[in-house]
Amino acid sequence: MNLPVALNKESLAAWRQVYKVLRYSELMAHASGYANDHLLATIITSQSLGRSVLPPDFGLGEARLKVMTERHFPGLTFLLPENWKAAEFLPEHPDLLNLLLRYRAGLDESEYDLAVIVATACIGQDHLWQDLGLNHRGELSELFTRNFPQLAALNSRDMKWKKFLYKQLCEEDGIYVCRAPSCEACKDFGACFGPET
Repeated sequence: MNLPVALNKESLAAWRQVYKVLRYSELMAHASGYANDHLLATIITSQSLGRSVLPPDFGLGEARLKVMTERHFPGLTFLLPENWKAAEFLPEHPDLLNLLLRYRAGLDESEYDLAVIVATACIGQDHLWQDLGLNHRGELSELFTRNFPQLAALNSRDMKWKKFLYKQLCEEDGIYVCRAPSCEACKDFGACFGPET
């Protein structure tokens, strides 16, 4: 078998896709059957590929990560890198976490884990679904609808999720940053609403 000496962009991208499929498939082969298994497998797979802003422990800490992974993917062992460091949180991380936890559905303990993971991913500069390593925005909407349904319902105009979360925090504190009388009249309407690519 002849192997290329160097990988070009296309072949490297193809190998990453193969790894992604294999890693995700391995996780799902061990999945417990909980509703959030798919989302967590996607997030874990993307983080292992460096396709998210999440740290190796997803912001959960080593002990909670072990509980989550043993519950959702029993039989698999998750090892943190030897020199890993705990996540650096934004100053508003506790506020984001509290917002999400107040709106959790109360149906599954993984809602807590996803609240921590989502709040941790808000440190990124891309759309929240990209910072989490999800495949598309629809998966993020699914995450909110299943785990934080009342909060999802408040986003009735389909505002971009990260902007929506920060808007909720501001409104709770009585801070109204937008100067326009309504979103439709705002010059930044496209930055808050519309497609995320």
